[in-house]
Amino acid sequence: MGDLMGIVNNTKSGTLLKELSDNRYTAAVPFGGRYRMIDFVLSNMVNSGIRNVGILVQDKYRSLMDHLRSGKEWGLARKTDGLFILTPPYHHNVRKGDLDNFHCNREYLEKSHQKYVVISGSNMICNINYTDPLRFHKEHGGDITILYTEEDSATTDFYNATVLSMDEACQVKAMEVSPTKPKSNRLSMDMLIMEKAFLIDLIDEAVAKGGHDFLMDCIIRNLSSLKVFGYHHPGYVGRVHSIQSYFKHNMDLLQTDIWEEIFVKSGPIYTKVKDQAPVKYMDSAMVKNSLIANGCIIEGTVENSILFRGVRVHKGAVIKDSIVMQHCEIDENSELKHIILDKDVLVTRDKKLRGSREYPMVVEKNTSL
Repeated sequence: MGDLMGIVNNTKSGTLLKELSDNRYTAAVPFGGRYRMIDFVLSNMVNSGIRNVGILVQDKYRSLMDHLRSGKEWGLARKTDGLFILTPPYHHNVRKGDLDNFHCNREYLEKSHQKYVVISGSNMICNINYTDPLRFHKEHGGDITILYTEEDSATTDFYNATVLSMDEACQVKAMEVSPTKPKSNRLSMDMLIMEKAFLIDLIDEAVAKGGHDFLMDCIIRNLSSLKVFGYHHPGYVGRVHSIQSYFKHNMDLLQTDIWEEIFVKSGPIYTKVKDQAPVKYMDSAMVKNSLIANGCIIEGTVENSILFRGVRVHKGAVIKDSIVMQHCEIDENSELKHIILDKDVLVTRDKKLRGSREYPMVVEKNTSL
């Protein structure tokens, strides 16, 4: 695996997450009690033995930089290889696509000594080791290997998804983006493996032809002339592309089997270390089936919910089926159900906030209600 490098493509717009992405991109959105979305893809890479990771960014990446710092928590603060923030050209137009960002960081690709590269988006919650997909790629001798998952067509939202149609030999014959009537239930995990030299050639050719979007101009438009294979990942995959999916996949972590698969079976998920005291449960606290991060003080009731670091729940307050991010405070006798509170929200005394499982209510950071 020392011959494989990683690129995290954090250039896709996070606007689908509405209030949660107003000041941050998808990769920096808090998830699962003490993590950020990027922690999952980064941990997958380092657990697979990857020691050279570049992160493509466009704008609104201050919070991401603050979270990653030197990459020490992921073992990427290194003299050789390590963690690289790959910024776009000064004149870059975010709306046109991500291809210019790839192209202006061409020198980073050329100077990296690894032969193969895995490119991943930042919105997939899963725990995967890239050893088997890389072996699959080498054995099949294809140009590109796309990792995919199989979903239930009747219940899956295909918006902003890439659907793969494949033959019996696992070769991809067609790709659809956000189809209204999908021809397949195979969804790309936005993870691709290819040779680094081949990636550079793809980028150069697409830019020379006036292309702007990596997926569309490098892969989909050239699909008939490329040898693209699909690798099936059978495990849990949470595709976060909307507020509803963000809420659902956070709540999924309250299921023991999913929690164990994500955080235990295939390697740990690393994150930025913060030294805080353990959770303090007062005599009046009642907690059931919840994830509660360190630094919290619980005096009220918490059920089927996820609380991030430093949350204060006062006596008589009730939180059910909700997500409460860092340093929020829920005052006495307040009630939350199907709510997502961003960081530093104050819910004052006797407030009643309700959303629904299908349409959870989102409260922006630094809000007082």
